[in-house]
Amino acid sequence: MPRRLAPLTRDSLDELPAPCRACTRWELDAVSRARAEAEGDDACAAAKADWLSATLLDWGSCGQVVRVDGVVAGYALYAPPAYLPGLAAYPTAPVASDAVALAALRVEPEHSGRGLARMLVQGMATDLARRGVRAVEAIASTDGATTCLVPAEFLLAVGFTTVRPHPRTPRLRLDLRSTVVWREDVVEAALDRLLGRRRAVGTLHRDDPTG
Repeated sequence: MPRRLAPLTRDSLDELPAPCRACTRWELDAVSRARAEAEGDDACAAAKADWLSATLLDWGSCGQVVRVDGVVAGYALYAPPAYLPGLAAYPTAPVASDAVALAALRVEPEHSGRGLARMLVQGMATDLARRGVRAVEAIASTDGATTCLVPAEFLLAVGFTTVRPHPRTPRLRLDLRSTVVWREDVVEAALDRLLGRRRAVGTLHRDDPTG
């Protein structure tokens, strides 16, 4: 089955599964989020689309989607922490000032176990390294009970390290500084080595997070 990465756009945002399409956990502060949620899913979806448009215009690419046979099977969302006020709700915030935050990473259950989550991480890392970003950080979940967070076990398996421990929501970091000085034509190969050597083999949730 053909698999293809592409930047997240307003058009592909409409193709995300319903819970993600209207989720504003990261994009809005608590007050604005409560107001949007009180108005229903349509208001939340509109707020997320407005956020995406503004972020694309102001900062640039802030997400990746992976398609299988032309259908969106998963996505990653990332941006500088100033664009993601929802991160402040977690005890291991804030994300370091030199890092971009990985806010969400999800692969649909029917596509799990196929390496799509790792593909999304590599697409994100390639995009950011080429733009001179030093690192990616994520507030992760250790127990699977905290929704919308990426499993810490998966992130550790693809090269992230723990920078602020926590029993449930540690903050993890992937250092991209070793790639930004390389020529653009070798960045992707270098990241493949960086991520590939740390890839976990075995359990399903290590390969394809759905939170």
